[in-house]
Amino acid sequence: MSMYGRDPWGGPLEINTADSATDDDRSRNLNDFDRAALSRPLDETQQSWLLGPGEEKKKKYVDLGCISVSRKIFVWTVGLIFAAGFIAGFTTLIVKTVPRHHKHPPPADNYTLALQKALMFFNAQKSGRLPKHNNVSWRGNSCLNDGKSDKSGAVLKDLVGGYYDAGDAIKFHFPKAFAMTMLSWSVIEYSAKYEAAGELNHVKEIIKWGTDYFLKTFNSTADTISQIVAQVGSGDTSGGTNDPNDHTCWMRPEDIDYPRPVTECSSCSDLAAEMAAALASASIVFKDNKVYSKKLVHGAATLWKFARDQRGSYSAGGADAANFYNSSMYWDEFVWGGAWMYYATGNQSYLYLASHPKLAKHAGAFWGGPDYGVLSWDNKLTGAQVLLTRLRLFLSPGYPYEETLKTFHNQTSIIMCSYLPYFNSFNRTRGGLIQLNHGRPQPLQYVVNAAFLATLYSDYLDAADTPGWYCGPNFYSTNELRKFAETQIDYILGKNPRKMSYVVGFGNHYPKHVHHRGASIPKNKVKYNCKGGYKWRDSKKPNPHTIVGAMVAGPDKRDGFHDVRMNYNYTEPTIAGNAGLVAALVALSGERTTKIDKNTIFSAVPPMFPTPPPPPAPWKP
Repeated sequence: MSMYGRDPWGGPLEINTADSATDDDRSRNLNDFDRAALSRPLDETQQSWLLGPGEEKKKKYVDLGCISVSRKIFVWTVGLIFAAGFIAGFTTLIVKTVPRHHKHPPPADNYTLALQKALMFFNAQKSGRLPKHNNVSWRGNSCLNDGKSDKSGAVLKDLVGGYYDAGDAIKFHFPKAFAMTMLSWSVIEYSAKYEAAGELNHVKEIIKWGTDYFLKTFNSTADTISQIVAQVGSGDTSGGTNDPNDHTCWMRPEDIDYPRPVTECSSCSDLAAEMAAALASASIVFKDNKVYSKKLVHGAATLWKFARDQRGSYSAGGADAANFYNSSMYWDEFVWGGAWMYYATGNQSYLYLASHPKLAKHAGAFWGGPDYGVLSWDNKLTGAQVLLTRLRLFLSPGYPYEETLKTFHNQTSIIMCSYLPYFNSFNRTRGGLIQLNHGRPQPLQYVVNAAFLATLYSDYLDAADTPGWYCGPNFYSTNELRKFAETQIDYILGKNPRKMSYVVGFGNHYPKHVHHRGASIPKNKVKYNCKGGYKWRDSKKPNPHTIVGAMVAGPDKRDGFHDVRMNYNYTEPTIAGNAGLVAALVALSGERTTKIDKNTIFSAVPPMFPTPPPPPAPWKP
């Protein structure tokens, strides 16, 4: 037996060298075998037998210093980064170069434009050390010694600040307090419109300039006082022109060097109640500033107690103010001030007084008269009735207030009817201006107040989901009130027979010879003495300075107007008149869809009725 095993298919396993062929023969035999083998398909196992393990491709890496990454991954990553940068840059280039179509806000309406100007008038009327942002280039610090050099024995020596009343340099506190109350009322109702016009901070700064000054005019930290300051400066011309004062002299306020007496009063219910209304209404405007608001409320309460305890009229007894701002009574200030004190404090004793039938009767709420329904610095009854009608519409306090509030509501409806052209309560000029002062001079201050009340009342009705009101058997839409207000303000802004805007700086045609000392004398580093300024007063040339936003006194009953500096009945502006103008303009400005602020005025008012007790616990067996 051979020592080698046999191939199971036959023949020995060894290689017989004797029988072996040459190398070339074996190579040919193998090639023939390969071709024969590859002439038919091979499965994977067979291929692995024949081909053996394949040689793997060696991967290449990129050494980044702290880490090695696959070259393929590195190339792709860098490529993607460059591609993303290119796309981003290309997109930015397209965005920068392709013209864009912005949706611009609609242009401001005339009422908004006029509002922005009307507020500037208060900047021009500021007394004292002016803030840097006052934005009236021809005004400067003035009357920095008010109160300090007074020889009348006045207790309060710091009376710097506040506002000059009109074209003179007197600080009349009665109309000034009314002006601040009107501005505060307009902010409380229309803060959203002020904000939309970009004027909310401005009007609040104007109000604070006034209320800061009023807190100086009495001992505002005390609970009880015996006197308040009624006026700074004098306008008495009975002694001729030899006695220098704020009416006999024609000087820039910055150049005043004559004495400015301080007038105090110890029995002046009308003034004190109006000042209380100003501080109380402002406390709602500044309710977010709790410290200042509380200070205003305390001052208002002190003034109110003084007004109630020491009855009398501030302009009685031959007071200087009687020649310019004579008060007819103080009962209307009690209703007006009481309403504002209630809104500022929520104390129902103020509401009880303001809505008391006897007080309403004294104020003239139950009888007419030629000036019934005319809101002014002297007569607050109409404003108080609208203010308290608001309470009835939105809170409905019921007994014991309902009887008087219902009367106020009815009277407010009648007053609104009297404003409409379908009734003959008031005459109108041919140009359409309502004659609320029956043809007397300086009509515009009354017109703007009526325009404000009409717009405000229409907004009250809209907010109460009431489409209108009745005048006798006829029903009128709230749009009628707005239309009345618009026609009157449009008249003032230039839609009148003379095509003249009675608001300085608004439009192309407005008064150029305004009765105003500061605006009529150039700022040329020359100090003109008391009579030295007469040449500017009597000049035929226009004022060297434009007192932007000033609403002049207005035309006569025939739509006539004389742009003459010396005729103050045509060309003199006042802060009381401008406050009504601002209120009317903001009420009419902007979108009609912007409603009044229903709730802010009630922020200090508690629930009218006690909270009901909680329900009993559920019964358990």
